[in-house]
Amino acid sequence: MNGKTNPTAILTLCLSMSRLNVHFKQCEGTYIQTLDRMLESGAVSARGLKPDAKVFGELVFDVNTAYFEERGGYEYAKQFFRKAFHFAEKEIGGDYILSAVMHADERNRSLSDELGRDVYHYHLHVTYIPVVDKEIKWSKRCKDKSLVGTTKEIICQISHSKKWAFVPAMNEQGQPVLNKDGKPKLIPSYSLLQDRFFEYMRAAGFGDFERGVKSSTAEHLSVIEYKVKQDTQMLSALEERIQTQQNNLTAIERELIIAQKVRSSVQVIEYMGRQKWFGSKVELTKHEFTDLTALAKEGIASRRIISDLQERLNRVSNQLYSIRNGFDKMLDETRDFYQAMRIAPQRVKEVFSDIFQKAKEAREQKKLKRRQYRGRNR
Repeated sequence: MNGKTNPTAILTLCLSMSRLNVHFKQCEGTYIQTLDRMLESGAVSARGLKPDAKVFGELVFDVNTAYFEERGGYEYAKQFFRKAFHFAEKEIGGDYILSAVMHADERNRSLSDELGRDVYHYHLHVTYIPVVDKEIKWSKRCKDKSLVGTTKEIICQISHSKKWAFVPAMNEQGQPVLNKDGKPKLIPSYSLLQDRFFEYMRAAGFGDFERGVKSSTAEHLSVIEYKVKQDTQMLSALEERIQTQQNNLTAIERELIIAQKVRSSVQVIEYMGRQKWFGSKVELTKHEFTDLTALAKEGIASRRIISDLQERLNRVSNQLYSIRNGFDKMLDETRDFYQAMRIAPQRVKEVFSDIFQKAKEAREQKKLKRRQYRGRNR
């Protein structure tokens, strides 16, 4: 989910600012340990779950950096995402949310450079177990035939696909909307979720909050896929900036050539007039005097123009050089990653997911040990 996210923003993780991250909910132990406890207690059920099924989901509530910067920054972001967390509780169920953290440790490099101070990008990560109510009916094997087909129990089944299933589109009369093939048109549940989020936040007092672009696929991607897409868009934006600067440079060079031609016309003055035999005066014809006056005026005017153009040329050249260096550096740093994504995208996602999960579990385990240690020493 997003609200006019800036795809060209270059974000840099600042570990020193991680202390400002806001945890609306923290997981006791690891996600796996929590899931095992919930399965054991019957809070959730893995009945019908395939071995490779997705048992953990993650929602990312992401809004344009400038939105918070213009309204109070960190404190405003905390208020906003606290409400967003309550929305997640309402949609997912508070008991099924494992963790919810507002990140405040990612520096928006482009906006920081523009404003001349550190500006941080705030967003909310919500990790949860996707659960739906599953009605279990008595089968034909039931001895009491009167119960066959009736509800035996309702379980909280883990199912990501059912939680976010496609929903038939309806018109104003409540009739299904059909596509060109005559089949019902389906709407992604994430898109409807984004609609509800938008309305919820507006009702909560965030009247100037803007909904993300409809039909955006960002909400359908995993966190890794989403970040890869953002990086790709960022590279495309950088390429466009480089091309724009190149065009500006070409235009300035063209203007400079014209100005230099005007300036070179002054040399014609040296060949005008006839030197007198006596004295230091030079005689000019009326035509030569008119031409000389015009050329002199053009020469004086061109000095300023050439100076300004030269200054602009130097400035744009420096900007272009800086952008190219940054672009080349970024390509160099991400070359192996993008090559791996082209060859085996699914494997890369699995590796990164595993790395992130292990790192998170290690941090959680360390926190748990610290809490246990403090508890023993009280």
